[in-house]
Amino acid sequence: MAVVTDPQSPAPTGPADPPAGGRRRVIAMSVWGVVFVVAWLAIGLPTDPAYAFLWIWAGTVAWNWGRPWRTHLRFARDWIPVLLLLAVYNLSRGLADNGRIPHAYELIVADRVMFGWATGGEVPTVWLQQHLYRPEVHWWDVAVSWIYFSHFVVTLAAAAVLWVRSRDRWAAYMRRWGFLCAAGLVTYFVYPAAPPWWAAQNGLLTEVARISTRGWKAFGMHGAGNLLNAGQIASNPVAAMPSLHTAWALFVVLFFLRATRRRWWPLLLAYPLAMTFTLVYSGEHYVIDVLVGWAYVGMTFLVVGLAERGWRAWRVRRRPDREPSPAQLVTPRDMPPEPAADPARTASG
Repeated sequence: MAVVTDPQSPAPTGPADPPAGGRRRVIAMSVWGVVFVVAWLAIGLPTDPAYAFLWIWAGTVAWNWGRPWRTHLRFARDWIPVLLLLAVYNLSRGLADNGRIPHAYELIVADRVMFGWATGGEVPTVWLQQHLYRPEVHWWDVAVSWIYFSHFVVTLAAAAVLWVRSRDRWAAYMRRWGFLCAAGLVTYFVYPAAPPWWAAQNGLLTEVARISTRGWKAFGMHGAGNLLNAGQIASNPVAAMPSLHTAWALFVVLFFLRATRRRWWPLLLAYPLAMTFTLVYSGEHYVIDVLVGWAYVGMTFLVVGLAERGWRAWRVRRRPDREPSPAQLVTPRDMPPEPAADPARTASG
């Protein structure tokens, strides 16, 4: 028995959107892919939210090629508020330090306490670079650059897929993601913290190289990370606690985990772990930043989930006159089949 707490929306009376797919979809997505690669090599990877939004929107247009333009305009209508919030988030994040000296020493102490027994008293970033970092680019440097870049695309791309498949799940995803970003932003103002590369530049650590984008050199794509490098230069160097890079990675995985078969769970969970290695090795974050970011993800799912349940209960209490009718308490699947018509009775009229 399925209980309905909200009245069901009336069935649409207008003509349904024509199905999209087939040969036109293949052609449209192929064109989109070629143009994306050309723009990537000429301009750089889409790490700016507005630039990434344009590519994602173009991708949904190509995927749904053949549908009315009102379908594509709905995407812009729903996503423009998200884009504006991201712009405000980026601008506010850049002002988080407010001229104060950032926290750094306690983060170094935390990582040494947790891992110094295995790293000879060094923080994991220094230890990893001592063992893996070389002047020449290796395959793990290439992997690190790709994983680092995925932070700017995976979360938005997952949201776009949800928007295409189920707007309700998209809204639930956005509520949680917005709360996570807001919680991180508040922390940046309350507790500005610097990453390992900043600590090394200011004499708190031995030499640490910032190497999250050096992997592009292996392919001769020196301009592939232009936008990413520019963003790193302009970004706030004291927005390290919590690590929203790993928080976003874990958030996306956990949101889809229950809907994924268990045999794929190790592969999904490997993504936030790979992001953790990427950020620690490349000098962008301490391990303590990562752990706090993961704690924020858990808090996000707990708080937003409780708020949603409270909101639904409040709506039911506020509208006692709109209780579901007995017919609404039974889904079509639960209803017994209608008896077959009696031929004799039908013939007699």
